[in-house]
Amino acid sequence: MNAEHENLASEALLEFLNGCESGIMAARQRIKEAKLPKKETAAVAEQTFLCLKFEPQTGQKIGPYDVAYEPQNPPQNWTHAMNVLKANNSVIEKRYHGPGYKFSYWLFGEHKIYRQILKQPSA
Repeated sequence: MNAEHENLASEALLEFLNGCESGIMAARQRIKEAKLPKKETAAVAEQTFLCLKFEPQTGQKIGPYDVAYEPQNPPQNWTHAMNVLKANNSVIEKRYHGPGYKFSYWLFGEHKIYRQILKQPSA
């Protein structure tokens, strides 16, 4: 093979590799887009949680909050509220609330639902 043919072959190989690289980058982007969180569904009415019996508490880090204990609440109300929070992976870092809610809600530990008054956005 002479130098001219080698040069043409090298250029063709580089073109092929660049095309592969572009295809791989496009595929990665599509995969990332497919993994984006799904659009949030509408929140349930806050009454789902307001019907529970909460007890006031105060924490050093988070200040005043309330806790509802499973044994002190009607099973049907408790189960519904618990299922909503579990389905939304509601933890202290990712609290559950919807438009017009007075409180945010989350789970921590067993047989307890927590809530805290939502901070109002500053004007």
